[in-house]
Order: sequence, then structure tokens, then C-alpha cells
Amino acid sequence: MAAHLEPLRSWAQTPGVLRPISASRRPPAAQAYGEAWYWDERYRKEAGPFDWYQKYPALAPLLAVYVRRHHRLLLAGCGNSVFGENMVDDGYQDIVNIDISSVVIDQMKKKYRDKPHLKYMKMDVRNMAEFESGSFDAVIDKGTLDSIMCGQNSQENASQMLEEVNRILKDKGVYILITYGDPSYRLRLLKDLQLWTVKLHVIDRWERSREPSWELTKPLPLDGDSTSVVSLLGPKPDVHYIYVCIKGSDDGKSHLDSRAEVNGEA
Repeated sequence: MAAHLEPLRSWAQTPGVLRPISASRRPPAAQAYGEAWYWDERYRKEAGPFDWYQKYPALAPLLAVYVRRHHRLLLAGCGNSVFGENMVDDGYQDIVNIDISSVVIDQMKKKYRDKPHLKYMKMDVRNMAEFESGSFDAVIDKGTLDSIMCGQNSQENASQMLEEVNRILKDKGVYILITYGDPSYRLRLLKDLQLWTVKLHVIDRWERSREPSWELTKPLPLDGDSTSVVSLLGPKPDVHYIYVCIKGSDDGKSHLDSRAEVNGEA
């Protein structure tokens, strides 16, 4: 499946501006994505902070729909992003960050040693045995599943990751996946595991003066073959897709849902 995916893309973002990243921040060959050595080497060379796809201010309104400030959150594949720092500054109280790279985890531990609400651990998302089952209210993923899908053994590795994410989530917990992967690819993967109810949101890749392609906090109606999304947004919309996967359903099967629900009560 990875051979059919577009190359993993990322963008450097400043307030009001979204521009392509420099050559030094462009993705590596696909087979290197799932390898710790690649990320160790990259973070030794590029120690400055970088956020994949979207920064926290752009996603904050949507996160507020599904996540509460007191919830225990996991940022999967955190890298050297300031996303967790921004969340803590906005009132979130318990954020665990994991990454496969020991280099970046060491960097982030030193950087945030005075922020007790941020914890950093070296860990592979395919094996999170250090976490108890049902121990997180939400898992946020900006680019980690995409990296796995662009690497070798993508289907097996992605399934392992998603099963682990589901395991560590509490009942009604949410997995929030921010990705370039459109429903024709990602929905198939998310549905086949039959783990959760799936909602879809979108956000423009570029900040524009015109109206956004779709209201961020409003789920798009979904059907089995994703034609409903194409009919609303067109065949190649310039958006990032946000899949909100809610753990647990009455019959244990995966569902597509267009209704907005809130994860837990304040």
C-alpha cells in the first residue's frame, strides 16, 4: 500500500504563513522512516523545534471538542515539536510524549526539565508495553502513522501501532490522527481493525483569506467508499485529514459517524 501513497509532506508554519520546508527538512527515502537510526541522525543535525503538518493554535478548537484539560494525553512520535508545550501553556495538565529516537527524547527531557506536566519517554509505538491498558484518555498523532505507512512492512507495522493505541486508550478514549492520507487509504486501515467509531474532520494545509474548505469542528459525513467526502470537497482538496477514532461501540465493530461527540465531561 505504501507504494501507492504520495510522499510524506510537511510544511513550516508561522502565524499567518504556511510554506514548504527547506531541503534539509524534506522527508528521507521511504524505507528509512521506521528506523530509529534515521531519526537519531536527523535530530543530531537539526535540534531546533519543528511541528509536522499543523501547529497547536490551528488545531486547538478541534482538540477542545474531544479532550479535556485534566485528561491524560499521549503525543505519539513527538519529535522536537512544541505542540506539547503549547498545550501545557493552554492549561492541559498531563502530557506524555514518546518517540523512537533516544537523541530527541534526551534533548526534550533537558529542554523541559522544569515543566512537570510534560513527560518524555523513548518508546516504539508498535510496542508500548510500559503503559497499562486503558491508561490514556487521548492519543494524538501528527505524522507518525504516515511515517510507518511510508516504510517497509507498512501494513503490519501500522496494524501493530493501532492495536497498541487502542489498548492503552480508556473506553470512549480518542485517537486523533492528523494526516495527509485521504479516506480512500486511511479509512480502510482504520475500519479493518474494527476497533472504534471513526469521525472525519479536515483543515486547510494553507491559511487562506477566503473561507476554509470545511468548518474544522464539524465532522464530514462518511460513507463506506468515501464518495461523500469527494462530493463535498472535490477530488483533490488541499487539506489535512483528521480522523477522530473513538474507542468502544455497542457491537465491537468499527463504525463511520458524522455526529460530533465530546469525550468525557468536564
